[in-house]
Amino acid sequence: MTSGLWELVLRGVWTTVQLLVLSALLASAVSFAVGIARTDRRRFVRFLAGLYTEVFRGTSALVMIFWVFFVLPLAFGWQLVPLWAGTLALGLTYGAYGSEIVRGALNAVDPAQREGGIALGFTRWQRLRLILLPQAVPEMVPPFSNLLIELLKGTALVSVMGMGDLAFSANLVRLALQQSAEIYTYVLIVYFVIAFGLTRMMRSLEKRLKAGLGQGPVPEPAVRESESAGASKAGGAA
Repeated sequence: MTSGLWELVLRGVWTTVQLLVLSALLASAVSFAVGIARTDRRRFVRFLAGLYTEVFRGTSALVMIFWVFFVLPLAFGWQLVPLWAGTLALGLTYGAYGSEIVRGALNAVDPAQREGGIALGFTRWQRLRLILLPQAVPEMVPPFSNLLIELLKGTALVSVMGMGDLAFSANLVRLALQQSAEIYTYVLIVYFVIAFGLTRMMRSLEKRLKAGLGQGPVPEPAVRESESAGASKAGGAA
């Protein structure tokens, strides 16, 4: 490829990274807001949060991008630039999936922890901030890591708006060179490298958060060793 075509691909990579970061930030905010609302005592709040989750989980991210980019201007008379339209559509869509992760992690905290907060006279928000979230967030990291990778792959959908992301730029280069195999192999490698970096980053975050609670991921060989040792002891006792 010529230097101009490489520059086009690199600009596409940068656009994809920008879109990933912005939509991930929006999705995170939506996930925690809606996920916490789904554990609220008030039925009306839970209903609204559940309605949002069901609507955005039940619709296609691609159709949502079309709706934000093409329907909103007709309905409200203002047009979002492709970057912000993609950010809004992906952030709201993947935030609905993330809200279920937050809700599940909060509900998985031992009820005795909540009761202890009530006994200490903490308000609901104090219990949430000081007791529930510090224990629930480390358990959210692995599923959030998977969701982040899915979001990375979902950024390719914005190419339908003519946005110069990695997928759109690669298609332009393919049309210019008529070399589909080579170009799309490069694209696969770039997506894999970004995804691998995100996975390592989230794994490191999980270790740090669990270390703050005095926990840590147990290596699989150690688990098997302890299980076999327990089985042999049980056999000896028998």
